[in-house]
Amino acid sequence: MELSVEARNWDFEAQMLTANCPDRRTLQSKIENALEVYNKKIKRLEALEIEVNFNTLFEAKGHRLTITIEDAFNKEIERLESLGKYSSSSKHKSVVASLNAYKSAKIALEAVDMDYLKGFELYLRERGNSDNSIATRFAVFKAIYNKAVKEGVIVPKQNPFIQFKVGSLWTPTRKRSITKESFQKIIALEIPHNYRSRYKQLAKDVFLFSYFTAGMNYNDIARLRHKDVINGRVYYSRHKTQKLLSFSLTPQATEIMERYTSPFYDDEDYIFPIFNTNIHKTDQQKFNRIVKTLRKVNYCLKAIGKEIGLPFPLTTYVARHTYATVLKKSGVNIAIISESLGHSDLATTQIYLNSFENSQIDEAMRNLL
Repeated sequence: MELSVEARNWDFEAQMLTANCPDRRTLQSKIENALEVYNKKIKRLEALEIEVNFNTLFEAKGHRLTITIEDAFNKEIERLESLGKYSSSSKHKSVVASLNAYKSAKIALEAVDMDYLKGFELYLRERGNSDNSIATRFAVFKAIYNKAVKEGVIVPKQNPFIQFKVGSLWTPTRKRSITKESFQKIIALEIPHNYRSRYKQLAKDVFLFSYFTAGMNYNDIARLRHKDVINGRVYYSRHKTQKLLSFSLTPQATEIMERYTSPFYDDEDYIFPIFNTNIHKTDQQKFNRIVKTLRKVNYCLKAIGKEIGLPFPLTTYVARHTYATVLKKSGVNIAIISESLGHSDLATTQIYLNSFENSQIDEAMRNLL
């Protein structure tokens, strides 16, 4: 884009048109349009991690720099990992892997259209993905696309995600919980005391511990240290939301902890034998360990579920739902249950967030058995 004005109509010190420049409004509009084009080009170069200089900014006509689907995903993955959000990073890696399997993710992000999205949905369905699994992948893809649009990295003529309704893919899922009777069967189940059954025993203990500790999830159980237990109370920050939580330990939870406690423990030691402090030091190593051991624990829980006759798979998350369901059926205020679960992302819970004392949650947990 070429613009020119006579030198006498340009204020070199202020770098702008003079007030008496002929046709000033039209020229100023053209200048602003040109600046907008180059600002978007600068953002695109930065997204592609290409140095912004005269040659790259004013590239030869016909040679257009583009960001690919893979470029956009890799940039976000790098950002997430720099923040220690390895779970989100892993989800993004899974989606870009699916996109690469469908069609090469090295195509321009700007080239994505309705046909591409419909084809990707069909590809996933043909491979047996559930509605919610497909919806999750599309939600991640949509976020990547919209972020590129917002940052001016791409300027599509039409955003295909406006027509392609990601929300319509979601289907309600039944939140699994078990009865108190089934829970008692798990408590009574005898696990052989041998090396081959060690994960099965750990799985049982983790499930019971989660139930007796206000639905603490596996990630937080794995990270629990002796220093987090003070005078019979647990104080910890939920890894997912960073929400501070506290509750009084029940006798059952204390008994499970004591089973794994060495006589010579240090306050910094983990309570459960999931992390090895000499091996799992970085956030990435801890994340990898969580994924690996959770898979084994849930495998063992499914076997336990079959032994006690459950009609659906038993997982660590069932303990969390069972805890909430039992308290709800016992008449405990839902807002108190939500707070004890650490649901800080629920708008309705936020209203009550500062109104419940630890004693109220402790009182609610007396209904567990």
